[in-house]
Amino acid sequence: MLANSNLVSLAFAGSIGMTFVILACALPQYKLWWPFFVVLFYILCPIPTMIARRHTDGAGGSNSACMETAVFITMGFLVSSFALPIVLARAGVIFWGACYLTLAGNVIVYLTILGFFTIFDMDDSDYAM
Repeated sequence: MLANSNLVSLAFAGSIGMTFVILACALPQYKLWWPFFVVLFYILCPIPTMIARRHTDGAGGSNSACMETAVFITMGFLVSSFALPIVLARAGVIFWGACYLTLAGNVIVYLTILGFFTIFDMDDSDYAM
C-alpha cells in the first residue's frame, strides 16, 4: 500500500509542476506559449541516462565513460530548461511572472523525475523487475 501512495504522490507532484508551466503560458496577462518549450527538455532529460544504464556493463559500475557522458548531457538539458525562460524574459519575449512560474514548474517536475527514478531504481522495491 505504501508503494501505491508513492506513485500517487509522484503523479500529483508532476501534475502540479505542469500546472505551473501551463499557467505561465495561458494566464490572460501572459498569453504566450514560448515557456511551454521546457516540456521538450522534460522529455529529453532522462533519455541519455536510461540509454547509458542499459549499455553499461556490470563491471564498469557507475563511473564508466558512457555514464559520465550521459550525466553531462542530462545536466545540459536540465540547465537549458532553467536558462530558456530566463533568456526569454531578459529578451522581453515573455513577462517575468511567466518566467517565475516556469522556473517553479521546472523545480517541481525535476524533483518528480528524480523521485520517480529513485523509487524505480531501488532493488528491494515491489516495482523492480
